[in-house]
Amino acid sequence: MEKIEKPLEAWRDELSDEQFHVCRLGGTERPFTGEYHDSKVPGLYHCACCGEALFDSAAKYDSGSGWPSYFQPVSGEAVAEKADFSHGMQRIEVKCAKCDAHLGHVFPDGPRPTGMRYCINSLSLKLVPRE
Repeated sequence: MEKIEKPLEAWRDELSDEQFHVCRLGGTERPFTGEYHDSKVPGLYHCACCGEALFDSAAKYDSGSGWPSYFQPVSGEAVAEKADFSHGMQRIEVKCAKCDAHLGHVFPDGPRPTGMRYCINSLSLKLVPRE
């Protein structure tokens, strides 16, 4: 996959202030406030920054966390994971593999078949509904 690299100012011009804060500065939206936290619309969730397909609604479930949650990405190449030791916690950050947008975090407490919970900010996503 070819990476997209842009200076922060270019991203600032393309994203809303809230999207920039989450996607480029690693922020987090408040729980239960995101556009997709309880969405049941079938489709593909794409990166709000670069448009890469990241998650399928078929893998979405209600984790009760207040953020959209998925048990797996659309492919192993769609997202990248890295250790995150911010805020005095040890977590695994999830980023878009194509543009390095901050998406959220992944935890090993999800449902079958993977046992994973990809806890993702709505601001980092754009839903493309199925026809």
